[in-house]
Amino acid sequence: MTIKELAQELNISTTTVSRVLTGQEKKYRISSKTALRVRDGARKHQFAPNQIARNLRLQETNTIGLIIPDISNPFFANLARTVEIELRKRDKMILLCDTKDKTSLEKESLHLLLGRKVDGLLVAPVGKKCDHFIKNSKIPIVLIDRYFKDQAIPFVTTDNYQGAYSATKFLIQKGHQNIACIQGLWHTSVNENRILGYRQAMEDHTIPDKFIQISGSGYSIQNGYESTQELLRKRNRPTAIFALNNQIALGAMKAIKEAGLHIPEDISLIAFDEQPYFELLSPALTAIQQPMQDIGKVAVETLFKLMSGETAENRMLKPNFIERESVKSIHL
Repeated sequence: MTIKELAQELNISTTTVSRVLTGQEKKYRISSKTALRVRDGARKHQFAPNQIARNLRLQETNTIGLIIPDISNPFFANLARTVEIELRKRDKMILLCDTKDKTSLEKESLHLLLGRKVDGLLVAPVGKKCDHFIKNSKIPIVLIDRYFKDQAIPFVTTDNYQGAYSATKFLIQKGHQNIACIQGLWHTSVNENRILGYRQAMEDHTIPDKFIQISGSGYSIQNGYESTQELLRKRNRPTAIFALNNQIALGAMKAIKEAGLHIPEDISLIAFDEQPYFELLSPALTAIQQPMQDIGKVAVETLFKLMSGETAENRMLKPNFIERESVKSIHL
């Protein structure tokens, strides 16, 4: 059944039927009685509006592209879920692309989504170059989690510097000086800011440079595992490890267990990125919690501002420190 046929059967204008089915009855002051007749008639005939035709008429697709580095990482999986929930509230669909932390796949994903005529883009970028995003600045783009310095593309992220600073400071207050930091992708803004926070906390507490140890090269379990193995082989092994994401922390835990050591008795551990299962581990893992739901919500709000022709500000949200059982006090 077409919308015209439905309107004829109900003896109501096509325009009125269209407005009711698109949720605009209040805007056009259509009575609740009429709106109910239209919806009952649509249900009776299992009528569904031709969304493709509507999109062509309005020159929009009601879809938003989301590009993330690694869907297997719980952080980005949860982020995607939060974004999808927020977009669904606005009757928008999500098209998801996983770049596997590769710039080549990021460019390919961007090309694919532009070809699909998405109304806007939310991107957690991989590399330190953003030329391919700048070239497509006509479409609204908001960066999530990671961003580019000195570029005009709006972003929403956590205050990674402050989160890393507070984690390192906590370890120092527990008596640790020999604190190793296992990093992720070195060229990302997230990693750089967390390293800066770690270094600044060490310097502010006059910890000698010889104790500043930065290992690793990726946000993976394997990186955490191999980097921790290397750290544990050192003659003066660290008394604490600060893992710059949840995956790295899991790899570190595996290496510590295989070495016959125990957390926190032999070595303390803190992770950046809280996960629901951290409190179920033995010992429960101390972590920096990012405001996941707020990041997704604010990112979507920011994108819709751009899509409406408004300007949007960068947002840096405050992280939360969760103390559990994985850090030992070593004060004499």
